Amino acid sequence: MEFVEQLKSSVDIVEVVGQYVRLRKAGTRHVGLCPFHTEKTPSFGVHTLHQFYKCFGCGASGDVIKFVMEIEALTFYEALKLLAERHGIPMPKRAEYSDPETKLRGAIYRMHEIAEQIYRAALAGQAGAEARAYLAKRGVTPAQQDEFGLGLAERSGQALVRAFEREGFTPEQMEQSGLVLKRESGGFFDRFRGRLMFPIHNESGKVIAFGGRALAAGEEPKYLNSSETPIYHKGNVLYNLHRARQAVRSAGRVVLVEGYMDVIGVWSAGVREVVASCGTALVAQQVRALKRHAERVVVNFDPDAAGVSAAERSIQMLLEEGLSVRVLELEGGLDPDEYVKSKGADSYRQCLDKAPGYFYWLADHGRAKYDTRTSEGRIAALKFLLPAIHRITDKLERATVANDVAGYLGVEAGLVLDEFRKAATERRERKLPQAAETVKPLERILLNAVLDNREVRERVLPRLRRSAQVEQFSTRRIFQALFSLDESGSPFRFADLEARLEEADQELLSAIAFADKAEGEQSTLEEAEACLRKLEDDARAARLAELKARIKQAERDGRIEEAVRLTEELGRLDRA
Repeated sequence: MEFVEQLKSSVDIVEVVGQYVRLRKAGTRHVGLCPFHTEKTPSFGVHTLHQFYKCFGCGASGDVIKFVMEIEALTFYEALKLLAERHGIPMPKRAEYSDPETKLRGAIYRMHEIAEQIYRAALAGQAGAEARAYLAKRGVTPAQQDEFGLGLAERSGQALVRAFEREGFTPEQMEQSGLVLKRESGGFFDRFRGRLMFPIHNESGKVIAFGGRALAAGEEPKYLNSSETPIYHKGNVLYNLHRARQAVRSAGRVVLVEGYMDVIGVWSAGVREVVASCGTALVAQQVRALKRHAERVVVNFDPDAAGVSAAERSIQMLLEEGLSVRVLELEGGLDPDEYVKSKGADSYRQCLDKAPGYFYWLADHGRAKYDTRTSEGRIAALKFLLPAIHRITDKLERATVANDVAGYLGVEAGLVLDEFRKAATERRERKLPQAAETVKPLERILLNAVLDNREVRERVLPRLRRSAQVEQFSTRRIFQALFSLDESGSPFRFADLEARLEEADQELLSAIAFADKAEGEQSTLEEAEACLRKLEDDARAARLAELKARIKQAERDGRIEEAVRLTEELGRLDRA
């Protein structure tokens, strides 16, 4: 595993995590919202010195390889390969990295690469005339077709099957790819036939699935997406996020649209912070993926009834994640792609900037639904809004939004408070564990010094190992693991130490190591030696007190010889 250690020592975990999570520096660590669970208050930290991440909310923790495995849903080997490729580190070909799961996933990735090439060639060829005409009608240029990797699935249903068989893929690999289907009578046929193809990428930019649009009139479904496979889980992927994530961070917002063509039109007009769900309803994992890159979302779905319904469902999920949501309804009933082509990118950007907050958008729907010229209608509109307001997790924000919307509807503030009190429920924010508070300052200083400083480990651990007082530490099992690592002669790594501990001690270790410290602040050898002297002084004082007590007891019992022996021992210890 020498290459693994070389890779971890060559890659900065803060840089890698920062590509997926918005981090801010806090002393010796970086903090942000956890990408693995829902939270509003950051409980996720990345430690620069220890090259380790830890979430005190859900407990996720590990080194840079584990982070990439979890965030990208990759095997160990795939995570190694991804990190090596990104950082220009040559990767040796070793059999121990190629387990059956990794081999299968590698084959499926390769089949998707081949499929994209075949689809693109078909679109450019004679059979692609109809699809090219459709794209031209929609204003998609050849350059845009190339940029988004658009293609055509031929109607024969055998193009991919023949290519995969030539490449030597096994029947199991072909079936698992989701790109071909098995006939009951035997053999395979292509899943997509006669459709305009949109490749779907993971955040690393690899093709993992396709969406296919019907070209023939009346053909259903209009859009057909890949089935789930070992490399594709619909709920984990957002269309165009791999291209858009840097623009999303720069803009501080993400524009969420419905379809592939909307993304292509908006992106090509120069609004680069645009993504879409992959033909499915938005789910929690996708919302968390958005939140990793921006706090603000502008939802711009199609204005038809289906679009409004999808917008409402998506918005509730966005609000529950604590995102700031605005809703854009474009004039003339246009979808985003149609709007940028007819009105221009500048006009679209202005619409995005002026998009009303979600609750004002919803209030407009309430005003359209109820007669707000009457007090009864205004109250009914407010009650229509209250369930959505109560989903806001922050208490103060809930109250503020309720009052603002009430003013917008023309409802008296007192009535708002009455209605609000009836339905309001208090929600407690999860707090970071305070396990480190049970650790005495001397223990904390010693442990941080040993974790932070190689010289301290070399000088202090042998003396600590001989100290009986370590057994009284609340951190004793952590120190025992440190002693074992030190005796093994292996280089010290925080991840190796953490792996030797039970869950409770892992939490304790992380709480101490990730505690707030000023930038550049590290425990020194002098501090550690002062703590050792204090331990030795305390041990000596405890021994003196014990000897004195035993001497008195021996004198009371008439055991004079024992009293004399203990007194001599007391004298030697006192002189020492």
